[in-house]
Amino acid sequence: MRIVRFASPSGMSFGVLDGDGQVAQIEGHPFGTISFTGQRHAQADVRLLSPILPSKVVAVGKNYTAHVEEMGTGDAPSQPLLFLKPSTTVIGPGDAIRIPPGSTNVHHEVELAVVIGARGARHVTPEQALGSVFGYTIANDVTERDMQAGDGQWTRAKGFDSFCPLGPWIETDLAGLGKDPADLEVTCTVDGELRQSGRTSQLLFGIPTLVSHISQVMTLLPGDVVLTGTPSGVGPIRPGQRVECAIEGLGSLVNGVSGADTASTAGGLR
Repeated sequence: MRIVRFASPSGMSFGVLDGDGQVAQIEGHPFGTISFTGQRHAQADVRLLSPILPSKVVAVGKNYTAHVEEMGTGDAPSQPLLFLKPSTTVIGPGDAIRIPPGSTNVHHEVELAVVIGARGARHVTPEQALGSVFGYTIANDVTERDMQAGDGQWTRAKGFDSFCPLGPWIETDLAGLGKDPADLEVTCTVDGELRQSGRTSQLLFGIPTLVSHISQVMTLLPGDVVLTGTPSGVGPIRPGQRVECAIEGLGSLVNGVSGADTASTAGGLR
């Protein structure tokens, strides 16, 4: 099932996107039993938003060996390396990644994103962890590299508004598509040029380990998002470019890049 969050003339809602390009609106949120309102929209007539607005985005650094090597920042970690991205970093498909004023070294990072379901996750074991997963979507962990290197920690470099595109939907049944989240192709192109290509089978720490490890530190709430790490090939993006992150079974997430962020987006559509 593909869960979307969308804007229409009647407001913002969750829905289910079917194979005919129709969005069936649902009551309330998508966790638990889904109840349809009876309203349907053609996908072309609505605007897809970020499929979820998480209370927090928990990200994992250095989770592909080749990416660790390309960054030249030491050995691979012995346990998952965690950091947080604010909820205000989240934008949806088609929204602009906004380069901070004065920045010239902002990079793309395509990642498989895990969306936590209704039961949440607190002190779960790796064996229990997948029971807390609602579904999967695509993320771009946008990063300001000069700040990342200069600050010695990553909050500012990864925390700017618009630095976490998510979408275009949440797929709740990859197995039903014949896909395994433990072995999906992950790619990123910029203006049609292939920059990143990897598979989730190359993750140093797999999804059950990540969800379990994070849940020992903080409670994962329904709708929270876990970013699983990026393959090698990260590189700079500049205003006017088009970034496409794609993951097997999940479609593609496309965002343009705009210049210095001077606009206020508080309360806007994300």
